[in-house]
Amino acid sequence: MAKISRNTFLKSAGAIGALGIISTSCNNIIKKNSETFSNTPEYEWKMVTTWPPNFPVLGEGCNLFAEWVYKMSAGRMKISPYGSGELIPGLQSFDAVSMGAVEMGHGAGYYWIGKFPASQFFTTVPFGMNAQEFNAWMYAGNGIKLWKEVYAEYNLVPFPAGNTGFQMGGWFNKEINSIEDLKGLKMRIPGLGGNVLARAGGTPVVSAGSEIYTNLERGVIDATEWIGPYHDYLMGFHEIAKYYYTPGWHEPQACLELIVNKKKYEDLPEDLQVIIETAAARSNIWMLSQFVAKNNEYLQKIENESKVEFKVFPDDVLQSLKVFTKDAINDIIGSDPTSKMVYEDQLKFRTGVSKWSNLSEKMYFDKLQ
Repeated sequence: MAKISRNTFLKSAGAIGALGIISTSCNNIIKKNSETFSNTPEYEWKMVTTWPPNFPVLGEGCNLFAEWVYKMSAGRMKISPYGSGELIPGLQSFDAVSMGAVEMGHGAGYYWIGKFPASQFFTTVPFGMNAQEFNAWMYAGNGIKLWKEVYAEYNLVPFPAGNTGFQMGGWFNKEINSIEDLKGLKMRIPGLGGNVLARAGGTPVVSAGSEIYTNLERGVIDATEWIGPYHDYLMGFHEIAKYYYTPGWHEPQACLELIVNKKKYEDLPEDLQVIIETAAARSNIWMLSQFVAKNNEYLQKIENESKVEFKVFPDDVLQSLKVFTKDAINDIIGSDPTSKMVYEDQLKFRTGVSKWSNLSEKMYFDKLQ
């Protein structure tokens, strides 16, 4: 794999989110397959994304999604992905798809909490399910059903279409030995995690991905979370931070979404609807697999190329954060019936599946690894 410089990575990191990614036009894909599928596509759609161009893994998945749909449809459907800012600003993608200005988008539900708070529960919950459990809730529980019901109000059909898997707890320049050490801490952390940090006395900061390195280096922030070893290495955090903490209590997984304009989706032939759903499911497992593989590789690079100390949050800190998380969630579901419906179903599923997880995977890792 060719090494990507931090400067190149930062230039592509854009202005939003904890996740960034490659998202470019699929014209090369279409050109490559033109000899195989010479007919003019019956449907030519645009996909806008929240991910900036030229950012690894998840945006690559958007391009692959377009390729898979094209091939499975035998050239009947051509989808052109656009990165944040290429067609519209990334955070306007929800509205663009909802209104039908474009046919589909790719992003993460917790970007829309300003529109409706229930959206964040379809991405991640601090101290919540891991990727395997979350996928089980989506595909084998009521997750997708509830998701479609909630998003239908906004003229959207959502699908799971990627997952970061487990995230790290963040980069710090001071040790966290007690919950008191979080008081006054300025940390780049979004979503419910930021809400929880604020309740612990810290100051959550939302900043552009391209600004995080400089802000941490200059002391504008004291700590930052991002994703995991792969992207964190490319961002260069190991060059300027002393401690790399685990576990990522704030995002034990992060489900990414494909959103499709409901009317345009329902106007498609049934086989193309199934092709879109199938390609999204393939994206879901492909992206998760890429992160697991690359995080392992780049974890070793951080260990071998830096003096970073790997740290585990003390148990009492995690327990305090768990209490603050419960308080934050209770405030949300207490004022929003939709969030209450979604979260309570998710919690019920997790309570059941965790019994099996404790007897299976957890037991395996505790006893046999």
